[in-house]
This record gives sequence, structure tokens and C-alpha cells, in this order.
Amino acid sequence: MKTKLKQLIVATVVGSQFALPALADDGTNATPVQIPAYAAEGSGGNSAEAAEIKALKQEVEALVQKVNALEQQRGPAEQAATIQELDQKVRVLSRERENDQDAAAALAKTQPKISIGGNGFSFGSGDSNFVAQLHGVIQLDSRTFFQDGGNNGNDGFLLRRARPIISGTVFHDFDFNFTPDFGGSTVQIQDAYLNYRYDSAFQVQAGKFKSPVGLEHLVADKDVLFNERSLATDLVPNRDLGLDLHGDLFGGTASYAVGVFNGAPDFSSASTNVSFQDGKAFAGRVFFQPWKNTDVNALRGLGFGVGGSYEANHPNTNSATGLTPGYTSDGQQKFFQYASGVYVSGATWRVSPQAYYYYGPLGLLAEYVVSDQEVKKAAKSADLANTAWEISGSWLLTGEDATYGSITPLHPFNPHNNQWGAWQLVARYAALDVDDKAFAGSTYADPTKSASGATAWSVGLNWYLNKNLRADLSFSHTVFDGFRGVASPGTVPAQAENVLFSRLQLAF
Repeated sequence: MKTKLKQLIVATVVGSQFALPALADDGTNATPVQIPAYAAEGSGGNSAEAAEIKALKQEVEALVQKVNALEQQRGPAEQAATIQELDQKVRVLSRERENDQDAAAALAKTQPKISIGGNGFSFGSGDSNFVAQLHGVIQLDSRTFFQDGGNNGNDGFLLRRARPIISGTVFHDFDFNFTPDFGGSTVQIQDAYLNYRYDSAFQVQAGKFKSPVGLEHLVADKDVLFNERSLATDLVPNRDLGLDLHGDLFGGTASYAVGVFNGAPDFSSASTNVSFQDGKAFAGRVFFQPWKNTDVNALRGLGFGVGGSYEANHPNTNSATGLTPGYTSDGQQKFFQYASGVYVSGATWRVSPQAYYYYGPLGLLAEYVVSDQEVKKAAKSADLANTAWEISGSWLLTGEDATYGSITPLHPFNPHNNQWGAWQLVARYAALDVDDKAFAGSTYADPTKSASGATAWSVGLNWYLNKNLRADLSFSHTVFDGFRGVASPGTVPAQAENVLFSRLQLAF
């Protein structure tokens, strides 16, 4: 019995040494050991054993008190050592994790990146120094002319634009764009340029691209409100070959572009590859958005500026390249052209004050254009100033914010979820006036073949199914002034033009 009791005492003491640290509660002193209750004295067995048990019990209690006292003395130090050891382990693991992350980031920089989505297809190096992107625009249009005195235009469908767009970046700072167009009757190169980005405020672009003059003209072709641009755009230069310096200043509240070009005639869908004159043209534009980065929400979408160009021409008797091929209506019918033998004989300049305003679903855009050029025919010469203006408005019925760029529906078309995309009402009023001196003595233009001006209004409804698909329906009414010829089939300015447009567009 004594042996067993001694073993019990030893086990109790040793067990308490292992158990006490485990009973510590968040750095506090260990919980005192509780002595189990033994059988009551005299509950069986002789009195000698009972006395021995009592003595041993007292001895155990004394030993436990010593152990508790010892634990209270040694506990904090041991706990501090344990905490220090754990902290060191955490530091080692954290450093190992950082090393793993650095290794993963270094590996990611060496891996090519491929992205396919609503913004097109993108292929790039891991460090983004080399990126190639594939975009596209396809526009299937229809035009239906109402028969007004024999002027019925050309009804039917047409592939207005079919453009694969290849763009990208090489060596981090050099961007490029190559855009052929397979729409229409001929294949053309619309854009082909290289742009160096030193930073957002200083960029240099060279190649073929849009001349920086007209506000409506600079809207991306996929984002125009109507199938065709307004009469005001008839008087601004189209795409041209040249070099320009451009950038954004003061956080984008101001932007500029200034460049030298070959020179291009007034806008014409058929004149994108026409060389205007024997010399160089200078074109530029400044635009301001003073409240763009402020909290004044009602003014953040206000922008205004002016664009212009100047060309000091040498006489060019080649009438095929010296003057615009003509001005066209909304239905792309030619209502004015210069007479044969007329050529540019001196300076040509344009100026275009312009502005837009976007606030919530409301969008407004307006511009005025003067195109002044010195012309000559035989021994006669004149300075002709043609003018045009337009104002267009839009309202998004489904709550999206109107912008100068693309519209992204809040709820892309999905009839299963009762989502119908974005719907936009659009309206426009525009006018163009040819200088009266052009018709004096029928020298520079023939009033029996051309009108001296046009006025047009248009209304429409645009449906943005999602970010990439869009369907448009619009109607345009144009009246012509100053025509003195005989109304006959095919004579465009002899009567008003009424045309219904539709468009299905895919852009990515």
C-alpha cells in the first residue's frame, strides 16, 4: 500500500508539472491544483492505514502548494520565452511568404498575357512593354428615301463600315494603330499612325489620322448619334497625312493638339485620300473642361474650345485635287459642287468654335464652322467663305450617363432577366450656307446644278443592347436653298430630301 501511495504521490507531482502550464489562461498565473477527495477516514481499512493516508494527503497538499508557488514564480518567464519563440517563428514564416510572393511576381512578369472580352482581344508581354490589340467595327445600314418629286435616292442596304482595327504598344511608350476599311465600294486605309507617349501632356503622333479641327468629326465613328454626321462636318478637314503634338494638361482640364499636314479638302466621304494643295497645312485645337475634376456635378460635363487650320496654297489648276468633291446631305447625296476649272489660288483657313455639355442622361453638342478659301477660274478670282453650324441633343431614357464617348448600358439586354439595355432619344438641327459670291455670274458654281445652302433636322432612337451591340433608327428631313434648275429625276436639290435610316452595329 505504501508503495502504491508513493507512486501516486510521484505521479501527482509530476502530472501537476505538466498540467499546470496547460491550465494557464492567456498569460495569467496557473490555476492552483485541486486535490481530489479521498475516501473518508475510517471508511474501511484499519486506523493505521487511515492515519498514513491522512499524513500522505497532508504531504501531497504541501507538495502541491510548493508546486503552485513554484509555477507562479516560473510561469511568466516561461510564457515570455514561449511568446518570443512563437514571434520568431511568425517572422520566419512571414519572410518566407514574402519571398514566395516576390518569386511569383517575378515569374508573372515573364509570362505573356492574353485577354478576351468586351474591349476586344489583347495579347501582351508580362511587363506590358509589348501589347497587340484587335478591335473591330461593323455597321450594316439601310436608307429608305421617300419619293419627293422624283428624288428618291438609292434605297437599300449597305455595309457602311467594316473595319478590323489593329492597335498596340511597343517598347512601353510607342503606340500604333492600323485601320483599313472594307465597307463601301473601295478598300481604304482610314488610320495608320505611330504615337509616342512621353507622358499624358506631351505626345507626338505621325501618320494618317483625323485632323484636329471639328468636334463632331472627332467623335469615334462607332459613337456618333446618327448614321451620318451633320452638315457642319462638311466644312472641316477629314483624315490627313502629317505629324502633330498633343496632350492633356492640368489633370485633363485642358487639352491641345497642333500639327502640320499635307492639307485636306472640306470633309467628304470620298476624299480621304485626296491631296489638297502643293504646300503644307497647319491645324490645331484647344479644348477646356474647367470643372472636370471638381465636385460641381452640374458643370463637370461642360467643355468648350476652338479648332482651326491654315494653308498657304500655291496655285493648283488641277480641279480634281484643288477643291472639295462637293457637299453632301444627311442622305449622302451631293447638293453642291464647284464648277469645272475652278481651283485654289491662295490661302485657305477654317475656324470652328465648339462646345458640349453632359449632365446625367442629357447630352448637348454644338459647333460653328467657317471655311474660307481663295479660288480662281481663268482670269477671275474670289474669296469664298462658306459657313455651317449644328446643335444636337440626346437623352438616355434608361438612366445611364450621357458622354462624348461610348454608352454602356446599366442593364445589358437579357429578356430572361427582364433587362432591355439602354435607350436613347436623339435630335439634331443643322444648316450650311455657301458664299453667294460662288454663284456670281455662275463663275465658280452653277445654280442650275447646285444649291446655295441646306437646312436639316433629324430625330432618332438608339438602342444599346450591350457594350458591343447597337441598333439605331432615325429620320432626316433636308431642304435646299438657291437652286434655280429644273426639277427632274435625280436632281438632288430640286426638292426636299426625306430619308429613313437604320443601323445594326457591332463594335468591340
